[in-house]
Amino acid sequence: MMKFKPLLPYAFVAVLLLLIVGVLGGTKALQIVAMIEAGEAMPEPFETVGTHQAREDQWERTVRAIGSVTAIRGVTLAVETAGIVREIGFEPGTRVSAGAVLLRLDAELEEADLASARASAELARLNLDRARELYQTRSASRADLDTAEASLKQAEARVAALEAAIRRKTVTAPFDGRLGIRRVNLGAYLTPGTPVVSLQALEAVQVDFSLPQQNLDRIREGMTVRIRTDASPDRVFEGRLTALDPDVDPVSRSLSLQATLENPGELLRPGMFVQVEVVLPEPEPVVMIPATAVLRAPYGDSIFVVEKRADGAPVARQRFVRVGRTRGDFVSVTDGLRSGETVVTSGAFKLRNDLRLEINNDQVPEPRLDPRPEEA
Repeated sequence: MMKFKPLLPYAFVAVLLLLIVGVLGGTKALQIVAMIEAGEAMPEPFETVGTHQAREDQWERTVRAIGSVTAIRGVTLAVETAGIVREIGFEPGTRVSAGAVLLRLDAELEEADLASARASAELARLNLDRARELYQTRSASRADLDTAEASLKQAEARVAALEAAIRRKTVTAPFDGRLGIRRVNLGAYLTPGTPVVSLQALEAVQVDFSLPQQNLDRIREGMTVRIRTDASPDRVFEGRLTALDPDVDPVSRSLSLQATLENPGELLRPGMFVQVEVVLPEPEPVVMIPATAVLRAPYGDSIFVVEKRADGAPVARQRFVRVGRTRGDFVSVTDGLRSGETVVTSGAFKLRNDLRLEINNDQVPEPRLDPRPEEA
């Protein structure tokens, strides 16, 4: 029995360690059970979001292009003959009527010659009257009468030529319109063809643009055309397609077109860059959702769809989609979504799959196809 006494201290230590481990293990088990019970008692996490139901709609089909504004009637007025500017009868930027005298060149020499020519014409007319009287009394021959008639015609032609020369030294407005910047000064010597001022009729304008040849079978005269420009970003100008070139450009393989539209307020000016939309007659069926529902990412666009769990609670489910055209606050979805499904429109950035949702649309603005912000 004496040989087992040295083992007793070791046995005592082993028992003590087992007791300590048991106590620690029991304590930890109780803590885990308490945590599980607390977790079960904790409410399920959720996120509050705004939603919108996808719906079908008929969107008009359009073909877009870039165009340039031209005046239906526009010209840069120039002098036809050389001379010194003696009179300027307009102010830059003003409206003028057809026939208004805008500029006169010095015509003193022509006017003096005209007075002499008129006197010669009057004398030739008197000589013709006397020749007719003498011819009727057989006191003059037929040759004398013919000579008098020819002399009168020559004198009248001389008068007409001088009057035309004087008119060529006068620049008048060929139609009603608005003048541009004056390019000449009083007393300046002008050569033939020197530009004087631009005159543009701006009540209506034309827009020239081109489309790829594959649109040829869809484009017809009379179609509605909408024009937008960054000079008037809140305005949409509407007109009609009035002309199509019969041939296609052999270099660009594009078709040249022209639209005509009213120009209220003369906001469109010749030479302006504009965005053109040709409205096609057949509408396009689309499934549309608010653009705020789409999460853009390099790997693709996605949305969160609201689905129901087995217990009826709404949860988020991410879905990749293919989006199409944008109209107002909406975007069309060409693949990945059906009409009638509900999508998250606000708060989607903080969601993950299967996260429970709390839907609150009280503070969500109503999207519109034709938004008009009050401060626009």
